[in-house]
Amino acid sequence: MKESIADPRQQIILNAAWFAFAAYGYRKTSMDDIARGAAMSRPALYLHYRNKRDIFRSLVRQYYDDAAKAIEAALAGPGSASEVLSAAFRAQGGEVTEAMLGSPHGMELLDATSVTAADTVQAGEERLRAIYAAWLARIAGVGAGQRRFAGSEQDMAGTITAALKGIKMAGTDYATYRTRVALLAAMIGAGLEAA
Repeated sequence: MKESIADPRQQIILNAAWFAFAAYGYRKTSMDDIARGAAMSRPALYLHYRNKRDIFRSLVRQYYDDAAKAIEAALAGPGSASEVLSAAFRAQGGEVTEAMLGSPHGMELLDATSVTAADTVQAGEERLRAIYAAWLARIAGVGAGQRRFAGSEQDMAGTITAALKGIKMAGTDYATYRTRVALLAAMIGAGLEAA
């Protein structure tokens, strides 16, 4: 996990939790596992988080915070639409997706995310859609009421985020995931460049 939590102790806990979840899965990870990984007592862990659900939700929130920053930076970079999208998609997947797809518990963690943090995922996905939509509006470069491509920026951004989520949920290995998101970036980029 990236370092984005202000309290260094909480970041240590989240890092330990991430390693425990990747090693044991969500269901089998205990607060003892997380406390041990964070080099603290279980009572000390409870001073920071109520339970493993609270920790897991914080991890999901941190993922979306980090992804949003990385995507914005990638979309502000130079290059063709395909190149910029490829960089943004790599930034969105990042090390968390690599670790998740490399874990024998990756699909369980994806399922746990949907169940345990559905509202956080929804808010995070909306935030990512808004970032992609703003980028699409910038590259459209036309006045109000005119369109360079079919569909609204919001609809196109929703399609992008849904496609990326679908590729991740397909349960493939990380190399296949990377290949597929690169192809998606190339296809969408080519369509945008042709418009």
